[in-house]
Amino acid sequence: MALHTWWLFVGAVFLLSGTPGPNMLHIMTRSVDMGLKRSTAAMAGCLSAVVMVLAASAAGLTTLLLALPGAFEVIRYAGVAYLLFLGIKAWRAEISPVDVGEGSIAPGLSRRVVFRGGFLIGISNPKLILFAVAFLPQFINPAKAQVPQFAILVATFAVIEALWYAVYAVGGRSLSRYLNRPAVKRMFNRVTGAVFMGFGLALLKVKPA
Repeated sequence: MALHTWWLFVGAVFLLSGTPGPNMLHIMTRSVDMGLKRSTAAMAGCLSAVVMVLAASAAGLTTLLLALPGAFEVIRYAGVAYLLFLGIKAWRAEISPVDVGEGSIAPGLSRRVVFRGGFLIGISNPKLILFAVAFLPQFINPAKAQVPQFAILVATFAVIEALWYAVYAVGGRSLSRYLNRPAVKRMFNRVTGAVFMGFGLALLKVKPA
């Protein structure tokens, strides 16, 4: 892989990862509700899902998945259902003071549960599969060993994605200062819920290439 090809990949991923989506919104809301430090479990969950799908793409598994009749549709509808569930849950959430402490995970939510929520958000988005199948191969030189090239691209994507997670988490931390007012928190919950439901409905339009 030529150096200029890698820089093109970096630029494209930087813009794509920075675009607000389910992962970023989930991490920001976790940061709002739990604080910056405690939202790292959600970041780890989302990032694990992203790396898993990209690694599967390198192994050719996502191409196989798209070739299986109905497999893509199952993932797509599961993603829609989960995002709609999150949207309704956020819309109907009770108004309570925002906890911005930096201690252990909030009562009733273990680190494992927070991680799992982030992982489910990441793995249930079929757009990630399409990205892995259609986008990554464009930066691979077929005349050279492909495994090292895929490894570089996946690692690069993971680093950039993690940086954007931190940016959104810090943004949520800053936003939390204003959310102790019930009217503001209620509006935030409603907007968050509407956006999650919007993402879910948008996935209905996603079709395999």
